[in-house]
Amino acid sequence: MFYRPQDGHGLPHNPFNAIVTPRPIGWISTRGSDGSENLAPYSFFNAVAYTPPQVMFSSTSAKEDRGDTKDSVANIRDTGVFCVNIVEYAMKDVMNESSGAWDKEVDEFTKAGVARADCETIPCSRVADGPASLECKLTQIVKIEGAHNFLVLGEVTGVHMRDDCLVDGEFDVLRFNPLTRMGYRDYSVIREKFALKRPGE
Repeated sequence: MFYRPQDGHGLPHNPFNAIVTPRPIGWISTRGSDGSENLAPYSFFNAVAYTPPQVMFSSTSAKEDRGDTKDSVANIRDTGVFCVNIVEYAMKDVMNESSGAWDKEVDEFTKAGVARADCETIPCSRVADGPASLECKLTQIVKIEGAHNFLVLGEVTGVHMRDDCLVDGEFDVLRFNPLTRMGYRDYSVIREKFALKRPGE
């Protein structure tokens, strides 16, 4: 099968998300200048550089009470900071609860029953019990093609790792099993890993 996205795919559901998979989930926590807090998962998320460490996520829809975007991007525009929380399999249900299109007044930490802790380098909350959190200062918000598509880039200014995830000096993902996003309503979980040496190593 071949299709041009501009012409449509002719399938019951868009296959694009199922093709680009699995995707890590960035559980983005933000705080508005009024002190309100938001927590929302994004699967268009990844790390993009080592030095300095940088991450990105994309927001692709809007809410009536936020104009051209959603709560996360609106808060980041407002304050210039955000925190990326890594989602473990054990948190799948509370993560899903936080994904609803709730009014901007709704605090998803409270609604989903997620414990919060203060970040160290930015004025924002993080998921207290998550396996890892990356505190970030905004570097760019890039408007990309599409009515509500925004690419958010940030520099990591602080890193939290849960102690039980450190094994012999390495951050071991099998200690918490990362949740990953696939297509449609599908998710997956990392339960095994293997190593490969690069040529010449």
